[in-house]
Amino acid sequence: MSLQGKTLFITGASRGIGLAIALKAARDGANIVIAAKTEKPHPKLEGTIYTAANEVAKAGGQALPIVVDVRDEASVKAAIDKTATAFGGIDIVVNNASAVSRTPVAETDMKRFDLMHQINARGTFMVCKYAIPHLEKAENPHILMNSPPLDMQERWFAGSTGYSMAKFGMSLVVLGLAGELRDKGIAVNALWPRTTIATAAIKNLLGGERVMRMSRTPEIMADAAYAVFHKPAKTFNGNFLIDDSFLAEEGVTDFEKYRVEPGQPLASTFFVPLDPPPPPGVAVTGKRWG
Repeated sequence: MSLQGKTLFITGASRGIGLAIALKAARDGANIVIAAKTEKPHPKLEGTIYTAANEVAKAGGQALPIVVDVRDEASVKAAIDKTATAFGGIDIVVNNASAVSRTPVAETDMKRFDLMHQINARGTFMVCKYAIPHLEKAENPHILMNSPPLDMQERWFAGSTGYSMAKFGMSLVVLGLAGELRDKGIAVNALWPRTTIATAAIKNLLGGERVMRMSRTPEIMADAAYAVFHKPAKTFNGNFLIDDSFLAEEGVTDFEKYRVEPGQPLASTFFVPLDPPPPPGVAVTGKRWG
């Protein structure tokens, strides 16, 4: 099975999980649209849409970097149209772009609150809206959100209400669209990591170098996403997946290869429910970091 010739539209693909998913598909010879804001180098963020495009090309894929602000309707619509024109359609959409600020209500700046909702919930909704007409024409169309299971408990909101509302907003799009698009044969699923993933968000906002060492690499999310894309869209729909549990179901047994630093305890990420439990041999710390 291969993604050769398939076209993937990935938001936030200039670095981290989005880039890892892009490179995994690129090795099959897929067409990758890098839809992100970072056009020029940032002092605290590695990579731009152009450096990501170079990596995709080196991996064997066809790259199309597009400056996209998922908050802006005209920007999103133009990027979707440009993608369809360049590659003749869209097969897979990955909503990975996200903003995070885990702060109590009284300490949450309203501009930051608006940013999280505009990018996480509204941006995801809007990318899907404009991609649907193109996905309807694809052979095995998938929409995948980097968002958590809908485990509505106080502990996921207290202390980070604004962020939790915005992130669960992405998952609510999954819930609704899975039902709306089932008869059209378009799969809509969510994928979330059990542990923190070594990305700029963890390094700069949610724990620093210590938690980076306790994290897994973005490749675990890329491998899980790749497995999702090979599922039949007509039947694999409306799932809220945890990366290692899903990969275990797919036959993966070696999770040590994803560790950033062997021997370090694994830091648990936010929003992970008790079910499904970790695969055999996998243990994470009790504190929730990202």
